[in-house]
Amino acid sequence: MEATEDNKLGEVKIADEVVAVIAGIAATEVEGVDSMAGNITRDFMGKLSGSKIAKSMKGVNVEVNDDKVCVDLSVNVSYNYNIPEVSEKVQERVKNAIENMTGLTVLEVNIKIATVVAK
Repeated sequence: MEATEDNKLGEVKIADEVVAVIAGIAATEVEGVDSMAGNITRDFMGKLSGSKIAKSMKGVNVEVNDDKVCVDLSVNVSYNYNIPEVSEKVQERVKNAIENMTGLTVLEVNIKIATVVAK
């Protein structure tokens, strides 16, 4: 589903994939997030295409209804970081990024910690 907004000059449509890319990039900017954890199909497609966009969507699922967004993220957290603090920062960063860039309202940002990465 796409978010649609009418304005003076016409219609603006924002694809779900755009919202997913925004969410993925915002999440990886948070200190303590090692990477996004994805599903096998999306990972395979990202490797085949080599696309930065496909990599940004890894571990991200969005649902857009009208002007409301729900986001599910699967992240890998770096070892020695407080998981609840990192998760809260990710939720805030993702919510702010989506709302500021799209004008959509984010209802929820759900975080799944897939693994802890030791380096």
